[in-house]
Amino acid sequence: MHRVAVLAVPPVTAFDLTIPELVFGAALVGGSPGYEVRVGTPEPGLVAATGSLKVSVPHGLDVVGGAHTVIVTGTGARGDADPRVLAALRGAAAAGSRIASICTGAFVLAQAGLLDGRKATTYWPFSAELAERFPRVEVVGDVLFVDDGDVLSSAGLMAGMDLCLHLVRSDHGAAVANAVARLALAVPVRFGGQAQAAAGPPPESRAFSLAETRAWALGRLDEPLPLGELAAHAHTSVRTLTRRFRAETGLTPLRWLLEQRVDRARELLEATDLPVERVAERSGLGSADSLRHHLLRRVGLTPRAYRDAYRKQGAAGRGREG
Repeated sequence: MHRVAVLAVPPVTAFDLTIPELVFGAALVGGSPGYEVRVGTPEPGLVAATGSLKVSVPHGLDVVGGAHTVIVTGTGARGDADPRVLAALRGAAAAGSRIASICTGAFVLAQAGLLDGRKATTYWPFSAELAERFPRVEVVGDVLFVDDGDVLSSAGLMAGMDLCLHLVRSDHGAAVANAVARLALAVPVRFGGQAQAAAGPPPESRAFSLAETRAWALGRLDEPLPLGELAAHAHTSVRTLTRRFRAETGLTPLRWLLEQRVDRARELLEATDLPVERVAERSGLGSADSLRHHLLRRVGLTPRAYRDAYRKQGAAGRGREG
């Protein structure tokens, strides 16, 4: 089982701290849990959180030993990290663990030297501070998360869920990640390069939401679904539909549909032996050439290579578990 260690650095951001357990704890692979998640902190017990809360963390930094993935969640302390935490992170990185941060956890990784010469992000109000204090880090300010290989970082709050879903998708494929997203009532696919929802005009009333229209469209991805049809289902104009889609998903309606279709194609490639042409048809991408083009853009692999790589990965995972 893939072991995930989550480090709580006081004062912890309580919301961030819950995300890894929520996402990885819901990931089932072949009907069995895909991850074991343990939370640790330098001084186990009641840990201060931002605001008035205290969080009970029963484990110490020993959770890092043997962990395949180590995640530092958000903290209100962006300087002078506990040397024991920094040493544990350096040791995990040296042992080959995958390292990740959520929100201001990036400041802890930076203090450990794990972001030197790498791209990284953090919650947008603190991007300039991260870049100024750690000039060896290439800070990407306005994205949801950055995947720099074995070290990853995300923006704040819900972007942490996007990062964890990305990790599940990388480990076990789109079908498992999308199942987790559905349980968490999260958007199935938000990619790291999407912008953070920084300062802007006040949001429109949530009395009008496109959630039902998106769910309706997900059940018809193999159909054309022009903008007019989506607008008719939502009982609104195309202009309002486009504006609300951007507000709710960060994408235009057509871009959102394309991303959902590519993700559906990934699920079919992973879970079925359908020919590439049929995968393209059932996912709504139309042709094998279109599927090949968009999959290469997304993951850098042709459909056949993606299917082969996924199955080899699965076989290797079963071998390690055995």
